[in-house]
Amino acid sequence: MTELRTPPVDDGDLFSERARQYAGERPVDVIHVLEAGCGWGTGLDLGDREHEVTGVDLDTPALRAHSAARTDLQSCHLGDLRTVPMPPRAYDVVHAPFLIERVPNAELVLDRFVAALKPGGLLLVRLRDRGTAFGFLDRTLPEPLWRSRAHDAPPRAVYDKVASRRGMRWYCVMRGLVITEEYTGRDCLDAFGAGSGLAGGLCRTVAALTRGRLSADHSEVTLVIRKPENRFARVI
Repeated sequence: MTELRTPPVDDGDLFSERARQYAGERPVDVIHVLEAGCGWGTGLDLGDREHEVTGVDLDTPALRAHSAARTDLQSCHLGDLRTVPMPPRAYDVVHAPFLIERVPNAELVLDRFVAALKPGGLLLVRLRDRGTAFGFLDRTLPEPLWRSRAHDAPPRAVYDKVASRRGMRWYCVMRGLVITEEYTGRDCLDAFGAGSGLAGGLCRTVAALTRGRLSADHSEVTLVIRKPENRFARVI
């Protein structure tokens, strides 16, 4: 069974808390944030700490409209995430909520995020886990079955192989990155109505047929990842 661990932050905003802690370690610096996936959701809360936020995401009408409505972005680049501007070692924090699973060539995109991070910087990733019963159903069932149940759910996912708990662990090992915190959750299961009723039954059936290889216990993974400061580390 998958261990379900709740992030140890009262309001649930683990990423904002970790970003504020990072900023507290650098009291005289302006904190530069790359909001990767700015077309969905909200950004980090750094309180009164001086910071600048650059947004990147895919270019679709819905994502473009959401990005344009955000007031926290100093600049925004929408398009192919393999080519949109991301200067090397320019950002203290890369915040990527529900992005990795919905982009093609996700490993290459992750490489660009890591290259854009300063040594010692944070990569904050939340993604729907391909290696779960929910992930299997989300990428195989017709879209209306899910969309009718999840008006506030993230955009439809692509689910490259790296977009899973196991895939991200492998990626971090291969790139010399350090996972400092890892949690699983059921937010997407609940949003898509898969925690009960027919959808929940489908998830449990998939889990049973795969003998638990595709878990029905969680739907997403939250990772706090640090890029080592050691310049000799094997990191992009």
